[in-house]
Order: sequence, then C-alpha cells, then structure tokens
Amino acid sequence: MTSEKKVNLSFEFFPPKTDVGQEKLKTVRAELNKLNPDFFSVTYGASGSTRDNTKGIIKAMRNEGLSVAPHLSFGGDHEETLYEMVDEYKNCGVNRIVALRGDMPSGMGAAMQMVYANELVAFIREKFGDHFHLCVAAYPEIHPEANSYLQDIRYLKGKFDAGANSAITQYFYNPDAYFYFVEQCTKEGIDAPIIPGIMPITNYQNLARFSDACGAEIPRWIRKRLEDFGSNQESLQSFTTDLVTELCETLLENGAPGLHFYTMNQIEPTRNIITNLGLTD
Repeated sequence: MTSEKKVNLSFEFFPPKTDVGQEKLKTVRAELNKLNPDFFSVTYGASGSTRDNTKGIIKAMRNEGLSVAPHLSFGGDHEETLYEMVDEYKNCGVNRIVALRGDMPSGMGAAMQMVYANELVAFIREKFGDHFHLCVAAYPEIHPEANSYLQDIRYLKGKFDAGANSAITQYFYNPDAYFYFVEQCTKEGIDAPIIPGIMPITNYQNLARFSDACGAEIPRWIRKRLEDFGSNQESLQSFTTDLVTELCETLLENGAPGLHFYTMNQIEPTRNIITNLGLTD
C-alpha cells in the first residue's frame, strides 16, 4: 500500500519498572521516531500507580524533542494534585493529554470514588482552556462494563461534549466492528476523529488472556490459526504481521483518520507493519 497523503501515526508505551527497561525504551522510541509519528503516548497505571514513572518518561522524551501525550486519570488524587501535574506538563511543553477514567487498583473495591473521563476532560478544560488537545478512549466492541451498546456511545458523546478533541479505540481485529461503531457515533452527533487502536500480535497466550479481560474480541478463526503455530514463533510472526497489515489497509482505505499502535515497548512488530503499509520514507 502506498499513500498520497501522510497517514497520522501514534505509538503507545508503558512505563518500564526497571532501569534495564528504561534504557531499552530509549532505543525503542529513537527507532520508532524514525517513522515520523505525530506523537507518542505513555500509559498511567491503575489509580495513577505509575504516576511518577510516567511523568519522568514524559519529561525525558520532551527533552529529546519528542511530541508526547501522557495518559491521565483522577485515580485517588485530589483536584489540587491533578492541577499541579497538568500544569507541570504544560510547562515542559506538553500540549496533548489522553484523558481516561482509569482502572481501580486491585483490592481497592469501593474504597475509592470513581471519577469518570468526562469529568476529567471538563476539569482540564476549565483550568487550562484550549491549551491541550484532549484525547479519550472509545470501544468499538463496547466497554465490558457498559449496560448497552447505545449507552456506551452516548457516554463517549458526553466526553466530547465536555471538550474532548478526538478518541483512540481499544484494539480490535474485526474492521466491521470499527466501521459500524463510527457510523453509530455519527448518528449520535459525534463528528470528531475516532482513531483505531492497533495491537500487533507477538504472543498469543498473553493476547488471549488480556483480550478476555478487557472485552476485545479475537475472532475464532484467528484464535484457531494462532493456536496452530504453537511454539513456532517465526511462522506466527509472519502470519500476524500480514494479518494486522491487512487490517490497517482496510481501515485506511475506508477513511480511518490514522493509526494508534500499542507497541508494548517493542520496535519490530510495529515497524514491520508500517513498512508493509508503505508508510516509511
């Protein structure tokens, strides 16, 4: 696939817990930056459990001249703490935030008050005006806690009504789920970009476990095909790279506004797909 206009790309990292992981991430982002992404994003653990680590990586990446978007949720923080963090991001040159409800840390149960993403968006807009491009999460196969398909779309609309600029979706492998979702969002009055999230497949067992937990469907035929490869990692990688490349081609050819890659802090899976798409210089 070749493209006449630049395709908007973004790459997501998680904060490493070790010094070795931190050093590896420096190499990963330097290599992936050669693919000319619009921005990188860095995740934020349950209830802000990686807050300081995320902030340190954001600052390091800004010092390297990279465009970066921290993930952010209220978690257990007070408004004053959150304001100080957002102000710190603003002062180091961050102009984009991924605003989320966030997950409860295990064991907390009802001990903490849940603050929803639309409230976080409204808070940032109230305190910082239009300084930040605010991106929120969307779920083409519907959030696992949603009561209904339509309710989940209306909840997404509430995030846009509060001031969000765009959305990034949970990953999926059925493009029809994305196209139908965007169509239904349009009917509900959402006209902002909804960027598909792309998960390269490197480990079937890990992907299956995570997908079952977060409500992302792996179509049965793909599960069965991946099971066939067993420990043959080379064949699995060849198949999954082609599979996800074709997914991305279908999305872009039918109007998706960009691609957001969940890199899992690895270079090759994402770079191979983007190379296949003909999006490298």
